[in-house]
Amino acid sequence: GLVHVTQAVLPGMKKRNQGHIINIGSVAGQQPYANGSVYCASKAAVASISRALVHETVDTDIRVSEINPGMVETEFSVVRFKGDKNKADAVYKGVHPLDGNDIAETVVFVAGRPDHVNIVEMLVFPTNQSAATTVYRKP
Repeated sequence: GLVHVTQAVLPGMKKRNQGHIINIGSVAGQQPYANGSVYCASKAAVASISRALVHETVDTDIRVSEINPGMVETEFSVVRFKGDKNKADAVYKGVHPLDGNDIAETVVFVAGRPDHVNIVEMLVFPTNQSAATTVYRKP
């Protein structure tokens, strides 16, 4: 999807010499973890595509940003555990994860910078997370 949408919108942005592409990656694209090979690889691809686009549009006023969330409570865990809600809920036990609104606010912040400011990459964690698989869980 990311590639198809980018290919669809980039020509118009180049013609207008303006626009902003904001891709959502993941810390998993920077810090792969066991049993996440396909997901981690797909998010690493988001990072590579985003960074290449920054280079490819450097002679334009087009901005390209990548937002990389850490732990976000979404339906992803339910899908990951094939519908096992108990396993999915255990992922977030004892920690206050980010939610979709946190990421939406980050997108609004990145998009709202002045035209001459490009936030190329942003890593967003909940307070008690320090790496892809390092999370402090409160008792």
